[in-house]
Amino acid sequence: MKNIFIQHRFLKKTLVMSSMVLAVLATNSCNEDFLDQPAYNTADSDLVFQDLQTAEMFVLGCYRGLVPTEMFYQLGAGDTVNHSVEALNNSKYNVCNYNYDAYTPFTVTGIYSAMYAVIERTNIAVYQLGKMPASEKRDALIGEAKSIRAFCYYNLIRIYGDVPSVFEPLETLDPNDENTFYPKRASRDEIYDRIVGDLQEASVTVPTLAASGFGTTERLSKEGVNALLARIALYAAGYSLRWELNTSNPGVVSRRSDNTRVRELYQIADNACAAIINGGTKSLVQSQGGKSGFETLWFNFDRRNFGAVNSEMLWHVASLGQNTNSAFQVYAHPGYKNGVFGSRSSQQMILPSYYLSFNQNDTRRDVTCTSYSVYFLEAGAAGDTFVDVGTTYSAIMPGKFRLSWCVEPQAAADRNLNIPLLRYADVLLMYAETQNYLNNGPTAAANAALTAIRTRAGIGSLPLPSGQTEFLKAIVQERKWEFAGEFMLRTDLIRTNSLTTEIEATRQDMKDLTRRVGKYANVATYRLYKFHKNSQVYGDPFLALPYIDITDPTEIATIKNVPTSSANYAAYQTALRAIVAAHGQPISTDDKWYPTQMFEAYTSTFNGNARKAVGFGAGFNVLGMGNNMYSKPFGYAENGNAYPGWVESANDGLFFGFQTNKTELLPFAAASAGHPMIDNPNLTQLPGY
Repeated sequence: MKNIFIQHRFLKKTLVMSSMVLAVLATNSCNEDFLDQPAYNTADSDLVFQDLQTAEMFVLGCYRGLVPTEMFYQLGAGDTVNHSVEALNNSKYNVCNYNYDAYTPFTVTGIYSAMYAVIERTNIAVYQLGKMPASEKRDALIGEAKSIRAFCYYNLIRIYGDVPSVFEPLETLDPNDENTFYPKRASRDEIYDRIVGDLQEASVTVPTLAASGFGTTERLSKEGVNALLARIALYAAGYSLRWELNTSNPGVVSRRSDNTRVRELYQIADNACAAIINGGTKSLVQSQGGKSGFETLWFNFDRRNFGAVNSEMLWHVASLGQNTNSAFQVYAHPGYKNGVFGSRSSQQMILPSYYLSFNQNDTRRDVTCTSYSVYFLEAGAAGDTFVDVGTTYSAIMPGKFRLSWCVEPQAAADRNLNIPLLRYADVLLMYAETQNYLNNGPTAAANAALTAIRTRAGIGSLPLPSGQTEFLKAIVQERKWEFAGEFMLRTDLIRTNSLTTEIEATRQDMKDLTRRVGKYANVATYRLYKFHKNSQVYGDPFLALPYIDITDPTEIATIKNVPTSSANYAAYQTALRAIVAAHGQPISTDDKWYPTQMFEAYTSTFNGNARKAVGFGAGFNVLGMGNNMYSKPFGYAENGNAYPGWVESANDGLFFGFQTNKTELLPFAAASAGHPMIDNPNLTQLPGY
């Protein structure tokens, strides 16, 4: 912590200046984020907090750094939904598979220092605002700063467990007290109770979005504070890996021991969700213009049409312009090779077991999962041609934040994509969860909240479980369908005591899928994709390639007869169009289709020849993603009657590093300067590392 707890006068100036440089008074414009406005040029907090206008500028600066790159770059996978496709010895692949320690790059280091840097700024804001004359504006700013601080502690605790508790600015602390610069770990329960109380106060003082005049949910309003309160209260009441502080005794995943307090926290979360729901100002984005509600939500969010999604987006971190742009999801998309979008490899995949878990009517699947990648086909006099090429099961990529839906960036690593933190959908599912817990089973209100989510997704007619345990399992699954790629699922599974169960189930599902047994016995081996050109423009509304799963033996025999001579390509297309017509698909003479063997490598002889026969040049193109999975067979039979190594292997298989009662939390890095345990000798390591 040396980079934070240093000489307090110098740090005071540094942090105040950094906060002021980062923001000025928010505007109502969605064209330029408030965090990217020009600098304010004072470095002294006493001067900054002489009036509310400059004090507000300082508070706005506290929003910067809330979501460090590691939050999505390292911890955005490993949740039984998203998975790393990096090389086997890469840190992201190891962290995804719960194989980390304190001495190699296989851990997370930057989140710790980033969160405490923001915490120090919020501590300054709370302290200095507290010395100003009381007013509604002052109290609202205090509530806003405390809410930002609460979010930082929530991140720290869910990643590291017990962490140092620092709620006063350094300028007020005794520089001769060792604990000022080298604080020890504190009880997470004490920290949780403190920030829950702070959020309860803030939910009273922070104005609603309508009353705030903000015009955007990039800044916390009363609704966002209540949603954050509900989420943190559920984490405070939920399960986590606990151990006796300042000892090396092993811990276990459990709740806090005070059952009365656990119930109180569930009630706090329930009340906070009810306040938002009953407030009547928030709702789920619904279908518009031929798009499903889920597609409408994410297409408009990616396009920065925030007015169209403010009803659902309760809080998202601003990211626009040269000073504030982040790399959010720069590696989590369908993959691009050259062209307008540049060459951007996806370094994450969607596990096929998750892709196949969706109900056939669930409109969330094709938004969340993309079974295509953008491929450069050929150069021509009229311009280059790019196509959306269909992929195999081991090359399905994330889709919520696809680059083609975004606003054109200033640079390849700057995506102009805001970072979503809180949605009304989360409020509904948290409310269903609290109602279920507090009433020993689902109430009518719990059923209504879950049904609202499912109805928007197109599966509102699915039966609802009646028992408390089964209803919670349904919520856990619904959260996976709803929140994939929003970097909360990994710790959600821990909070609900579901991680071990979900990891074991996913391992078995993936093995069963490769062998096509059990519930996967009838999964199609062959798929016909429709040939589709990519428009190469930002804002392209393209969603998914039309396809037909082929299971009829006669049709399989036809599509397997891929010609190797161009003289036979036309006849082959005629045969494929007949199959398409037999499946009731509208078809014209201009349409072209091609088969894919979904369990072979994307680069297999059959798949390459099939793409070549439809006009994909050489056909054996590489994808815009890490090739650790897609270039190898996925099927058990196709892999020589063996599981793929990344699915089942003691050294690098699926979640190979996971150990119950150990890897639910990450260790502090202790290898070199700039890492917590080196900078702060009073920090103890998590038992087990």
